[in-house]
Amino acid sequence: MVLKSCGKLMALVEGEEVHAVVVKFGFMNNTFVGSTLIDMYSSGARVKCAYRVFNEMVIRNVFTWTSMINGYIANGDLASARMLFDLAPERDVVLWNRMITGYIECRDMEEARKLFDVMPNKDLMSWNTLLNGYANNGDVEGCENLFEEMQERNIFSWNGLIGGYAHNGHFSKVIDAFKRMLNESDVQPNDATLVNILSACTTLGALDLGKWVHVYAESNGYKHNVYVANGLIDILIEVGDEVAEFYCFDERHSKSKEIYGALRSLMKALRSSGYVLDFMEVGQESPLFLVD
Repeated sequence: MVLKSCGKLMALVEGEEVHAVVVKFGFMNNTFVGSTLIDMYSSGARVKCAYRVFNEMVIRNVFTWTSMINGYIANGDLASARMLFDLAPERDVVLWNRMITGYIECRDMEEARKLFDVMPNKDLMSWNTLLNGYANNGDVEGCENLFEEMQERNIFSWNGLIGGYAHNGHFSKVIDAFKRMLNESDVQPNDATLVNILSACTTLGALDLGKWVHVYAESNGYKHNVYVANGLIDILIEVGDEVAEFYCFDERHSKSKEIYGALRSLMKALRSSGYVLDFMEVGQESPLFLVD
């Protein structure tokens, strides 16, 4: 616990003092202590010190190897990480996923895919990791192809595809994928899904789907989620006067329509001045959350 605190607080001087105590009392044979020392030095960019600890450990397990490999990746030394990965006597799914993520973070999707293809016992997280890697690195086709390969999909899989489309500006495909999710699977959208759908609806002016999302959000407890609420406000602002009845705050409030009109005017004025109101700043006192 002390070593973890030193790492989080970047208190490496104090951490070195604790390290000396660990050596003095013979705790270096404890793999948990050794792994924590590796994490501490790695978090402070002292990778050579971390490797020295790793090299001096008599007993190492998969967690120790993972800590050292993660230290190299976190400090940008992917070559050393891969060399150690290839030498590891045991590799669990966490270690495989971390090495693949390292390539993804360096935007080397070719190596990430090669490693993924030889990975034994892939779990759904492994598939989702690579899927999001393609999406975040702008390879929409790679994301689509991998998605079609997947035998099992959860909400994170669908959000990876939908978010990939949204992140890369394919808003029509966002809506198509969303409809496909509803029609072909029993997976239910969550707040991340709704935010991407609302963004696409706003961009494309898809008011009917936006209204459906509004009703869904209200029925499933997402109405007061600030991210979803921001998306609903975006829809409201974009579509203009023809949807005066489409306000996303609590309709039970006696002044709801008046609040809606004032809010819309305020938002338009702010946006015309180049400022976008963030309801994260407004909080629960916003008209969005008023009730009688």
